[in-house]
Amino acid sequence: MNSLELALHQIESVRRYATGLVESIDHADWYHMPDEGVSHVAWQVGHLAMAQYRLALVRLRGELAEDRSFISSEFLRIFGKGSSPVPQPEVYPSRDEIVSVFHHVHRRVLEELPQFPLSRLTEPPEEPHALFNTKLDSLLWSAQHEMLHAGQIGLLRRLLGAQPRW
Repeated sequence: MNSLELALHQIESVRRYATGLVESIDHADWYHMPDEGVSHVAWQVGHLAMAQYRLALVRLRGELAEDRSFISSEFLRIFGKGSSPVPQPEVYPSRDEIVSVFHHVHRRVLEELPQFPLSRLTEPPEEPHALFNTKLDSLLWSAQHEMLHAGQIGLLRRLLGAQPRW
């Protein structure tokens, strides 16, 4: 397994885990912020879609005009760096739109990554990041970042009254 296949395997494995958590949460609870928490599921899933787009697509090949067909500038703003979850559902896209972008970005990553030249993985990312210096590291951080937020989604599930999944 080469380094690109390893990164892709990690991205896919973490997404399966995160999707299982996301799908186990009642739609009515998506915008609920438990008293103990500082977030909600809608923001977490939207943030994961935005982050995977930025880490696994943009930092490898730059932004493309056609990207706006599956993730809007407004979506990137709402869920991007520096955004904070708020308990008002009307501030966000619908749950269905968030899930659609979440899945569409992931499908795009799975379509594009296998074609990415291995020789370019050691290049600096198209946009710098404080945590890594290469395109491969951007892909690996994409999986790690998603697992970090999957843990937050798991905690939100528990605070909403769900039983542990394990």
